[in-house]
Amino acid sequence: MEQIINEQDVINAICLSQAYHKNVRPEDVVVELMYDDETGFGAEVEVAGQAEILDTPALIGTLRVWIKDVLHGDPFSTSIELVLDDEEGIIAKLS
Repeated sequence: MEQIINEQDVINAICLSQAYHKNVRPEDVVVELMYDDETGFGAEVEVAGQAEILDTPALIGTLRVWIKDVLHGDPFSTSIELVLDDEEGIIAKLS
C-alpha cells in the first residue's frame, strides 16, 4: 500500500531532525526544498544564521526518522521515493 508524505511533512521532518541534532526548537529551523536535474533533490536549511545543504541521501535519512517516530512504521523496510509533483511540490512516496 503506497502512502504519500506531502511537502509540508517533508519540511516538518527536516525541521524535527535539525532541531534534535542542533538542540534548537523545530520552529527555529528554516527549510527550502530544492530540485536540480543534475544533483537531484536537496534542501537548504538555516539554523541560527548558519546555512547547510542537505543532499538526497540526507533527506531520505530524515524521512526514515519521520517514518519511525511519527508514522510508527519500520523505516528500513519502507521504500522511499522522492518525487517532484507539478501540483504538490516535492513529496515522498512510501511503499
